[in-house]
Amino acid sequence: PDSFLSKMYSSEEECERQKAERLIYKLQEELDQAQAAYVEGSNDDDSANKETINDDNTAEQNNDTKSKNAKQHMLSIANQLADAEDVYDKSGNSSSVHERNANRLLQLFRANAGVYIKVGQHLANLDLLLPQEYLTRLSSLFDDAPVSSYEDVCTVVKEDLGSCPHELFDDFSRDPIASASLAQVHTARCKETGRKLAIKIQHKGLRETSKGDLFAVTAVVRIAEKLFDEFNLGWICDEMTPQLPKELDFANEGNNAEAASAHLQKTGLDCVVPHVLWRSTTGEQCLTSERVLTMEFESGFPATDVERIDSIGICRRETAKLISSVFNAQIFENGLVHCDPHQSNVLLREHPKKKGKPQIVLVDHGLYKRLDPEFQESYARLWTGIVMADISAIKGACESLGVDKMYPLLAAMLTSRPFDEVIERSQTGSLDASPAGGGGDKAVIKLYAQRYLKEIIDMLDIVPRQMLLIFKMNDCLRHVDYALGSPSNNLVIAGKYASKRVLDSDISHPKGTMLGFFKSWIQYANVLFRINSYEMWHWLSNLNLL
Repeated sequence: PDSFLSKMYSSEEECERQKAERLIYKLQEELDQAQAAYVEGSNDDDSANKETINDDNTAEQNNDTKSKNAKQHMLSIANQLADAEDVYDKSGNSSSVHERNANRLLQLFRANAGVYIKVGQHLANLDLLLPQEYLTRLSSLFDDAPVSSYEDVCTVVKEDLGSCPHELFDDFSRDPIASASLAQVHTARCKETGRKLAIKIQHKGLRETSKGDLFAVTAVVRIAEKLFDEFNLGWICDEMTPQLPKELDFANEGNNAEAASAHLQKTGLDCVVPHVLWRSTTGEQCLTSERVLTMEFESGFPATDVERIDSIGICRRETAKLISSVFNAQIFENGLVHCDPHQSNVLLREHPKKKGKPQIVLVDHGLYKRLDPEFQESYARLWTGIVMADISAIKGACESLGVDKMYPLLAAMLTSRPFDEVIERSQTGSLDASPAGGGGDKAVIKLYAQRYLKEIIDMLDIVPRQMLLIFKMNDCLRHVDYALGSPSNNLVIAGKYASKRVLDSDISHPKGTMLGFFKSWIQYANVLFRINSYEMWHWLSNLNLL
């Protein structure tokens, strides 16, 4: 009887699971159709409407109404899909195929380590393209990468610094507090001052094996490009090959950290970069080398840990705004950009002097990109055009970046929003497009990304190489923002920094005129007025004063 009841309940659960899956598939198809109708500016009802309208104003109003109805229909389905997926996930159901393949990938990346861990970490940030099973399983690579033995750690430290860890530091921890794709971090105390330190030590042999890993990955990608016409991912190898040796040089990372710290101190943003110790206090002992990086210890927890954020009373919106501000400042002001801001590299803590306020601890400065001034200017003009919903400015900026007809796709990739919303804002004058709300907003964007995947891959082969790491950075930041509940409007934050960059560029132009300078100031003031008005409206709305 027990066996019979068990089978009966199992059968009922299987029926419920299949029923839930059918509902999700049905809603996905409906959302796909609704998106197509919205993008094309028509739907089935439009084709059935044969009424002839002679008055231009009436026709325009009618088209606006149809467009709004099509969008509302799409957002309604998106919310239904998000709710269905949420219920399905909470019930403990998951696609066995996705789960098995995600586990296989995780085992593959962990077994091969090094370069493969980095690939897995980047995949874990692709919220818009991959099923949740992959994101969940691969996210473990951020904090639970393979660990080197204590003996290997001692070997690397002695080869690079000339002495074993216990001879250089007090209280050196045998077990690492964190392990990542290229290195692991141990704690210790400075012998002279007693300060707590974080010692980043590269995995033994990685410097040598990484060359073979790069060769293998490149060979597979090139073969796939030959075999499949639509497989166009060679840009990954073109970008990874010169960057990985820089990441493996911890002296280079130390220099990046110091440059980033100097810039962030000028911005006044509440962001801390751990201080690098190059030599001991007496100057006799080297503490940082190509494979060992010694820093002052800075406490923090991953910025995606929402439970801890809420428990200590930090505002998620302020946190998301601060994170976005830090990286936009790097892009548009300094030009030296941290391109790997995943959840374990962007740490958070309560500000030690401002109760209830967030403070960011930015770590792992190996993957940086120096942006050319010309690229910075074009990129800033593109973002300013996006903020102001100026189609001609967007098109002009994209052309300067080598993108002609595909400018709507580039703008959509940067904002993670369909270009139709830029057109919508150009008509309403708002900085807010009408979102689906809740999980529906993410469902809409995810299906757009999947719909235009081939075009996105083609775009990545066209844009300047500097843009590729910007895209990677955006993937990481978007993942963090989603984890925080998407509380920030990056359009507003990027607009502030981008418009200031455009103004500085116009003012410093050697052939500029007084009239040109005046126009630039007016345009900048217009952007700030729109942004400040939006933020004031949003603030009053939160206070229920509107």
